[in-house]
Amino acid sequence: MTAVTTIETSTVATSSRGPRGLLWTMLRVHRSALWFWVLLVAFGAGALLWAHGPAADAAWAEFRRRGCDSGQPVLGCDYIGTAYDRYDTFSTLGAGVLGLAPFLAAAWAGGALIGRELENGTAQLAWTQSVTPARWLAAKLAVPAALLATGTLTLTLLHRMMWSADGQLRLAMGSRDWYQGTTFEANGTLATAYALLGLAVGVLAGLLQRRALPALGTAVVGLALLATSIGTLRPYLWPVETLTAKDGYPEYIGMVLGEGALTSTGARVSDPMCIDNAKCLAEHDIVGFYRDYHPSSHFWPLQLMETGIVLAVTGLAVLIAFRLLKRRTGTVA
Repeated sequence: MTAVTTIETSTVATSSRGPRGLLWTMLRVHRSALWFWVLLVAFGAGALLWAHGPAADAAWAEFRRRGCDSGQPVLGCDYIGTAYDRYDTFSTLGAGVLGLAPFLAAAWAGGALIGRELENGTAQLAWTQSVTPARWLAAKLAVPAALLATGTLTLTLLHRMMWSADGQLRLAMGSRDWYQGTTFEANGTLATAYALLGLAVGVLAGLLQRRALPALGTAVVGLALLATSIGTLRPYLWPVETLTAKDGYPEYIGMVLGEGALTSTGARVSDPMCIDNAKCLAEHDIVGFYRDYHPSSHFWPLQLMETGIVLAVTGLAVLIAFRLLKRRTGTVA
């Protein structure tokens, strides 16, 4: 540990003069994390490309060999064969990288990017050179943010390509709806937004704890709480659509938020569970049934609304981080 600290200190002392020197110092000190991120993105991209190409072709061939209609769910054709199972595994791995990225960013930013350097004193040494605390923090945020955004956007585009090309395959197998957690985030702007939130939360945790391990834990737990809280708001970020029917619940394809029975006055009541009993329905004054849901056309409104919230929270975390640094160092630039 002492040897590592000495090397980092020497690197900061000789290299952190000006923005270009600070950038070089960051890439040099954190090159292991950089290579890990590049390899992780390459792994995710490879999994998605394989799912889009050979795995999807094999799944389609297997599906057709069984004599099933690929356009609609067919009784007896919802069995997931080995080829489809491989396709599903590769697509899940690709989306999983996007789901894991925010937590990796938070853990690394809190533990290594900020916490360890404050604990070892290398950050304080950099501030005595030509790099001010504010510029130091700006670089710590900007460089990883650019790398995170580049990687997550690349994986998002590949995931959308895979998802759009093989939608009928998933429909036929009755799996993976557009609104399910990781799929919803991987198909739009949310994956990148949450990765940036993870970075901001990790940096803030590092400044608060000023020690590597406590900052790492605080960052991961804090991000988990934030992501869970924001995720619970998702269904309510855009007005729902309502379907009604007189005989039973209406058919739908989408995210269901509520359902029940309708009286003759239009009031919504709980389903008396006597849909086939005319006398029971009359006694409860039930004249129809309803379902509130989000159709697939609500994907982008929900996606962009949640992205805006995540980016707003990210900006707030960054603002607090700069205010905290200013308070502790007494400098603004």
